[in-house]
Amino acid sequence: MARILTQTKTAAINPLKSSQPLGAALAFLGVDGALPILHGSPGCSSFALVLLVRHFKHMVPLQTTAMDQIATVVGGAEFLEEALVKLKARTWPRLIGICTTAVAETRDEDIAGDLINAKGARARKLIDTEVVLARSPDFAGALEEGWSKAVTAMIEAITRPGTQDRDRANVVILPGSNMTVADVEHLRETVESFGLTPLILPDVSGGPDEAVRDRWIPIARGGAKVEHIRDLGAAMQCIAVGEQMRRPAEALQGLTGLPYVIFGSLTGLRNADRFAWLLGAISRNNPPTAVRRGRMQLQEAMLRGHFHFGGRKIAIGCEPDQLFQLSQFFIGMGAVITAAVTTTARSKALQMVPVDTIQGGDLRDLEELAVDADLLVTHSHGRQAAERLAVPLMRVGFPVFDRIGSQHKLSILYRGTRDMIFEVANIVQATHDVPPLAHLPNPHS
Repeated sequence: MARILTQTKTAAINPLKSSQPLGAALAFLGVDGALPILHGSPGCSSFALVLLVRHFKHMVPLQTTAMDQIATVVGGAEFLEEALVKLKARTWPRLIGICTTAVAETRDEDIAGDLINAKGARARKLIDTEVVLARSPDFAGALEEGWSKAVTAMIEAITRPGTQDRDRANVVILPGSNMTVADVEHLRETVESFGLTPLILPDVSGGPDEAVRDRWIPIARGGAKVEHIRDLGAAMQCIAVGEQMRRPAEALQGLTGLPYVIFGSLTGLRNADRFAWLLGAISRNNPPTAVRRGRMQLQEAMLRGHFHFGGRKIAIGCEPDQLFQLSQFFIGMGAVITAAVTTTARSKALQMVPVDTIQGGDLRDLEELAVDADLLVTHSHGRQAAERLAVPLMRVGFPVFDRIGSQHKLSILYRGTRDMIFEVANIVQATHDVPPLAHLPNPHS
């Protein structure tokens, strides 16, 4: 078990983590017709919106209750009610997700009570719209915790309680915040290839990364349907990906009795094998040809790629579930993790990370620990550290804003693991396997 060192500095230098409300808003964007609202000052939502737009490379529907200085002191109940009514009339969302920020939470307001009062007083104006509250203050946790809280809140507020007739063809998938659009799409395709119907919550493959339209639509388009969230309990099995999704899976089981299984990661041969075996057991079908071919391709990629991984020193900085996913992947290929830095020390996923020490901290901590690393693995804010250390940077997580196509990079199951092997091997070949100029033969000699 890794020894977890908590942050001791009074301020973050080059922050690694993103806030809870941003993670909650991102989860709400994975629902069709959803509109996330940050309950706080306009600056809170502006900062989150900048990161979302830079990451996804297009506009993202995100609103604010726009609390001013007076509301910060006396309370923001009126601002919350006014925002609900106005945004409902203007955009007609199927779901409004309230993500609280530090401005509202530090007063210890009864936000849940305020929301009940607002829904009661404006019931006719809020008809046909689900309103869900996720308590996600900036001063606690990080992005993946906000994501988890939002998914849990949606299940508790929308899913129909009680035992229902099970449909053997339906499988609930709860993906973690570290999964890209390509990951969710591939997950859906793999489940469907076994003859099953995946009910994915949140489904970011149809939300933040939807196709270009001829006009701006101020709500999320694509993603999980509210009707499907309501009937999650009628599925046969729940599959949660990442320790962060244990809480939503437990909430769903508590409401409906639906059994769940948790995968810490879907990257790597062993994890992909377990997932394929589970789908085969649920569907009572043999793995399809495409899945078997993907497994053979991964085995071949592992054989080719391990020469470029063996003994390489890797420094990783990311959210806990992604830290577990990546460290397991690199160690499985023969690399060595010399530095591991994460955003929060609360996650139980950290207990499974196969390293001796994990530092809770920022990108300055990662830079100090990665002085002898061969590869730096973190998001785009780590690019300056990589330059100072003179090591290549593999961009993962959120945000990635200085490259295009980050949401279409696959990292799970057989095909995604294969692609990651190729990506790392190519980075290593381009930087470490080139002999120094002094050792090259002189063409004029």
